[in-house]
Amino acid sequence: MATSVLGSITLGYRPLWNAARSIAAVQLFIDGQADASIDSERLIGSLQDQSKPDAPPLLLSVKSPALLRDLLDHAPARSAAPYWIEVRSEWMGSHAMPQRVQSAHKRGLRLVWRAESDQAPVPELAPCFFTRLLRLSPQAALAALQAAARARAGTPTGVSPVQPGMLYEGIASRLLMEHCLDQQHATALLGWPDEDILHALQRQATAPDHRAMVQLVQAVDDDLPVEKIEALLGMEPILTFRFLAYANSAAVGLRNDVESLRHGLMLLGTSHLKRWLVDQLPQASRDPNLRPVKAAMVLRARLMENLMDSGAEHQLAREIYLCGLFSQIDVLMGEPLGSALHRVPLSSRIYNATVRNTGPYAPLLHIASALEVDNGAAIRALGHEHGMELGDINRALLRTLTG
Repeated sequence: MATSVLGSITLGYRPLWNAARSIAAVQLFIDGQADASIDSERLIGSLQDQSKPDAPPLLLSVKSPALLRDLLDHAPARSAAPYWIEVRSEWMGSHAMPQRVQSAHKRGLRLVWRAESDQAPVPELAPCFFTRLLRLSPQAALAALQAAARARAGTPTGVSPVQPGMLYEGIASRLLMEHCLDQQHATALLGWPDEDILHALQRQATAPDHRAMVQLVQAVDDDLPVEKIEALLGMEPILTFRFLAYANSAAVGLRNDVESLRHGLMLLGTSHLKRWLVDQLPQASRDPNLRPVKAAMVLRARLMENLMDSGAEHQLAREIYLCGLFSQIDVLMGEPLGSALHRVPLSSRIYNATVRNTGPYAPLLHIASALEVDNGAAIRALGHEHGMELGDINRALLRTLTG
């Protein structure tokens, strides 16, 4: 019964990335129906039903003051699923919101202040927020970039508007991202400057991640089950693509096309995989800033897999996973998506969904992509168009984020 609330709301998500370029938390957009209240206890129960102990915290970001009031008044403070509640500065002037914030803090809720970087909570409310999610104004962003440039040049940085221990959003440049996380020790960034980081590649293909390859070699040395090795391999999009291209190359000489990682691993064997990985290690990428870009692709792939009918066979699940993983492979390959996908013998269903926007996987790709953006209306419209219930979509998202 706890999950019934998921049929009356629309969810979406956006990761927060820390200095290790790993997911520190996930912003979960929550959009209700016509400013109606929600059953907060059942909502938190739904999060708890889906969550595992090592899941990242969820930053609950509601779309209306009414939903926020309901969470502040009724959300249980103790839950197996760690969560934070975002409080927007512009909502503090109505409906006794300051008193609600204080009461929620006393109950033990973890609250996050969200505002422009020059907007602080009043002194009596400041202790209620364990951290702040801030957006730099244009002037503050310029000052931060100047401080970052001075740090890069080895000169004194002076005062930066970026504060240690805070969360920041709207960071669109690599230089400013590195200033926030590496120089000023911000806790995490909401969103990632993908475009600026990928622009530096100058339309050239990036190499697989060195750390991921070392982990795979170690997995083979440790004689892990092929399922574990397949899962590790599938978490690096470029390496996955290269492995499929290699397994189907003339150098290997297999008689039949290899369309999945499992098939390739079973035919080649893990010892062959290790030799192939070791040969590539000298050219591997050591740029940690590409890891969030690739991790976001993995999230989309997992989400598509979870959106699929749970009764589908494993082979079909792997195919849908590859569809999500390769749906943006062009930005890493430095070539159009269609020409890149033609280099490996993938199922026509994958090509049709990612390039032609047609076929049975296209609806899953449409919905998975929409969930990455704060647009509840679009998600509801897509669910209606493709005959998918909101509750099923939301449960698939929560399994992806907290499973």
